[in-house]
Amino acid sequence: MTAIPPNPISFRRQVRQLEQNVLRMGALVEHSFRLSHQALFGRNLGAAEEIPLMDQQIDRFYRQIEVDCLRMMTLPPVEAQDMRMLGAFMQLVRDLERIGDYAEDLGEIAIRLFPYPGHACMNDIQMMSNHSQRMLATSLVALADLDATVGKHIKEMDEVVDELYAKVYRQLAETPLQDLTPQPQSRLEPYLLLALAIRHLERMADHATNIGQRVAFIITGQR
Repeated sequence: MTAIPPNPISFRRQVRQLEQNVLRMGALVEHSFRLSHQALFGRNLGAAEEIPLMDQQIDRFYRQIEVDCLRMMTLPPVEAQDMRMLGAFMQLVRDLERIGDYAEDLGEIAIRLFPYPGHACMNDIQMMSNHSQRMLATSLVALADLDATVGKHIKEMDEVVDELYAKVYRQLAETPLQDLTPQPQSRLEPYLLLALAIRHLERMADHATNIGQRVAFIITGQR
């Protein structure tokens, strides 16, 4: 029996289709992130309630893309970049899936924070969210354009998020006990929730940084 030679056109078409699915998943994650922002800073509980349904769609993309990557890895590769792309996609969609999970968590935090008055550090936390969202958008544009040059820019943006995280954490940690709400029930809760929120945002920025680095690896083959 004569072996059927690999069809490079068919393989590359599948790779392009896979890339489009990753970008569609990325668009859902971006939307979920925006909803969490509206919930947390706009006190929009309706936005928070939309996020779990969005996360279900994200998870479906994640599972399907992993299956497709594994299947395609069993096919004869056409170019080294194609194989790098498949490997990077499997890691990249994990980053997207985690950002989606954190967005859902932020929506839940927004619901828990709703009864409490806003804290003075909310402006800095909102800046963290804005920077993290821009990082995600930049990394997805880099993927669509296969642009390896954005990694340095995203890293600089990540440093801004890290500085804001440290600033807000100090503000929360140094809050005098007498400034805490006198209500006996869960008087520490808003401070704990805000500390959790900034941790989630910091991790979301880290995952966006990872995506930019994985795009660079696809193109250059260097980590």
